[in-house]
Amino acid sequence: MNLPKLSDHFQSRLPSDIRCAQLEFEKRQEKIDAINVAIGNVSLPMHPSMQERAQNLTSKHSPFHNGIVRYTPTAGLEETRKAFLNVIAASGFKSEKLFPMITDGGSAAMELAVLGCCGPINSIDRPLMVIEPVYTNYISMTKRTGRKTVKITRHLREDGKFTLPDMKTIEKMMEIHQPGALVVIPYDNPAGQFYDHKTMIQLAKLCVKYNLWMVSDEAYRELFYIDAKVTSIWGITNTEVPGIEGRRISIETTSKVWNACGLRIGALITDNYEFHEKCVFEATANLCPPAIDQYIFGSIAYEPQDKLQLWFKQQREYYKQIGKDLQDGFHEMLPKVIISSPDASIYSVVDVRNIARPGFDATEFVMFCTKKGRIELSNKYYTLLVAPMKGFYHPEKGESNPGKTQMRIAYVETPERMKLVPKLFAQLFLEYENLRN
Repeated sequence: MNLPKLSDHFQSRLPSDIRCAQLEFEKRQEKIDAINVAIGNVSLPMHPSMQERAQNLTSKHSPFHNGIVRYTPTAGLEETRKAFLNVIAASGFKSEKLFPMITDGGSAAMELAVLGCCGPINSIDRPLMVIEPVYTNYISMTKRTGRKTVKITRHLREDGKFTLPDMKTIEKMMEIHQPGALVVIPYDNPAGQFYDHKTMIQLAKLCVKYNLWMVSDEAYRELFYIDAKVTSIWGITNTEVPGIEGRRISIETTSKVWNACGLRIGALITDNYEFHEKCVFEATANLCPPAIDQYIFGSIAYEPQDKLQLWFKQQREYYKQIGKDLQDGFHEMLPKVIISSPDASIYSVVDVRNIARPGFDATEFVMFCTKKGRIELSNKYYTLLVAPMKGFYHPEKGESNPGKTQMRIAYVETPERMKLVPKLFAQLFLEYENLRN
């Protein structure tokens, strides 16, 4: 009997580069300890006020004490929306004229942003402009929604710094491709690059000039490790960039700064009421975000902003040390390897272009680690799961893919296990290269 065919989209679908290692390792029969730094699955405890609510869901003060869990408004609970605004205000930005909408994780907010900003606009098919290497989910969302992308490509220098093209080059791309929106990730995933206020202003001016929405993914806001001030799309004023108001959108999440990846609560925040209203209308098909998860994060609405600043500082100090130890470890184990500067977010990019033999492929190396990798350390066998970077780039036909020699490492294991990463990577890399002889 013939079975119905999958859609073209499903037939062409492959797992994301940030998940492929884990999916493949789950098939492995051998019992072995995998240090999984392929995905940003934070392993720190949630904020104490969130923990308290999670631990007391059935107490008499909880809305769920009677066992009833009802739909919430599509835009989310009022206190959860206030929680995100409180967080923005705690970073020193004005939040009075912003419209927050709670989403099913930051991913749903991304999808709404793509749907609302890009595609057919006044008979012009306006694409999403991204700065690559870019978080893979943005590309997935454009494919899912039938939108197109146009890219600005950064390059990883020998000193570990990613470089943006000059603003004239970016402007030329906008002029040619007429994108509907520009996505920036100020505390960048995957590059670990920090976009300072000056850079944000320069990009904002181009968005105004070419009438783009400016979408800022602020999942890692406050996680920066250099001598700088916190940056945000909400720090760009109409005085600095006339016309920026009414075109700003931020993507928010509880996953990273709040150590709650599994809560699946995000937000799309904008200063354009019409955009906000249409997002809510679009999301009515999904009914509402998770009610219990919203309630847990809603506790942040009542936290004093000075205490939130202490929380931000605590998170920064933790990740800053891990990033430094990781960089030092790689330089010791593989002196000629390139590792990106850990200036922001919770990721480093490792590039083996100077030490790998011709033909090296990061995806093949990752599959070797997941299927066969086996290194003994202190009488225990380990392997390492990292994310190949090819899917973070989207070269044009005939262009080489810089991600072929690059891998992303997330700072998500304990500090003790993170210190094993450079040694495991080095030994697995050398073993893999020997097998290619």
